[in-house]
Amino acid sequence: MGVGGCLALPWRCLVVLCLRLLFLVPAGVPVRSGDATFPKAMDNVTVRQGESATLRCSVDNRVTRVAWLNRSSILYAGNDKWCLDPRVVLLANTKTQYSIQIHDVDVYDEGPYTCSVQTDNHPKTSRVHLIVQVSPKIIEISPDISINEGGNVSLTCLATGRPDPTITWRHISPKAVGFISEDEYLEITGITREQSGEYECSASNDVSAPVVQRVKVTVNYPPYISDAKSTGVPVGQKGILLCEASAVPSADFQWYKDDKRLSEGQKGLKVENKPFFSRLTFFNVSEQDYGNYTCVASNQLGNTNASMILYGE
Repeated sequence: MGVGGCLALPWRCLVVLCLRLLFLVPAGVPVRSGDATFPKAMDNVTVRQGESATLRCSVDNRVTRVAWLNRSSILYAGNDKWCLDPRVVLLANTKTQYSIQIHDVDVYDEGPYTCSVQTDNHPKTSRVHLIVQVSPKIIEISPDISINEGGNVSLTCLATGRPDPTITWRHISPKAVGFISEDEYLEITGITREQSGEYECSASNDVSAPVVQRVKVTVNYPPYISDAKSTGVPVGQKGILLCEASAVPSADFQWYKDDKRLSEGQKGLKVENKPFFSRLTFFNVSEQDYGNYTCVASNQLGNTNASMILYGE
């Protein structure tokens, strides 16, 4: 459909029938479709959705009657409006120009429009094609996802627009990198922890600024102890053993000495657990505190441990 609310007629006989009705041309007079000089050929008109489109038809003093048509609808005949659509208005009806304007253009307005003129009892026509562009819009995107390391990830980003938008994916955090896909679908096989973070889908078609949406990908992996060093502390001084571990989800920590678990309530000890480290503090080191200590880091994907020694100086 085109501009709505207009008088509809079959397309094949539209121009001939409309011109004979409008201009009262005898049945024996042929209808011509724009000779080499008149009406002047019109360029296609391109507008964005929501904007106004102006359709101009150049005329001269030979013209006695004029009309604008859209597909199977008569829009205007001279100054008379045949169309009920309030968005369509007559812009100019002068000796040199016959123009209409369509406000708040939508995609269904796209298509051919015909300017018909009557000169010396010979109706002639000239056509212009209205092209409606639409800004890109992302209509579907994958939700945030949590997956174990080594699994396969498939992300989807679907968008609409006229012309069809170009879709690109890129990994933007923990640090931005270049485009990793120019497709609606992003496939990651055997994902690693370094590939976790936010992925950005961008849809662009040069009609307006690109639209972007993001998907957070969380990669789960078992704990890995990155730092566990032995420490020398004199008797009577404060001593600290530190155990650092990377894991998603965050690791739970436990401390052991000679296979005996240490707890927060033990005299002279403090166990401080954080998401990425655990700290065992001795407030007043004694000879009995010296020895081998084991830090165990665990989550639902696995566990690991590291040993360290508290020794005297």
